Amino acid sequence: MPPPISIPQPQWLRDFKSFLMRGNVIDLAVGVVIGAAFTAVVSSVVEDLINPLIGLLVGGIDFSNLFVVLSGERQATLEATRQGGAAVIGVGRFINAVIKFTIVGFAVFWLVRVLMKIGLESGKKSGPSPTEQLLTEIRDELKVQNGREGATPPPAA
Repeated sequence: MPPPISIPQPQWLRDFKSFLMRGNVIDLAVGVVIGAAFTAVVSSVVEDLINPLIGLLVGGIDFSNLFVVLSGERQATLEATRQGGAAVIGVGRFINAVIKFTIVGFAVFWLVRVLMKIGLESGKKSGPSPTEQLLTEIRDELKVQNGREGATPPPAA
């Protein structure tokens, strides 16, 4: 049986594979998936908990069904009015989107704040990294050598 024919991979394909396998891309993909799940939770909180409470406080207004008809016939719901061919402005949906954005922004703010505090505290406890320790030792050794040989700096490379 003859050996299989080897087809060389183009450089861009190798670069693309290495790009996809980098940790940042995988972390980003995980973040997007978790973000989508978080958005579903926030949507439910806004539509099922917050909006009914706000609607109750302001006299029973259902924000999801609050809309202004620009042209055409007004129906009972926003969807029915749009299906009837009317031009409408979905004020209630915009209010829902603003509430969702505010909640997501607030949650992300607190998450980043907590992660920053955890990161700062763990950074204080861990001390310098091995690389930093090595660089400090090299710096100190260079200071000692320069002190013995005079103040002549090494030639620039």
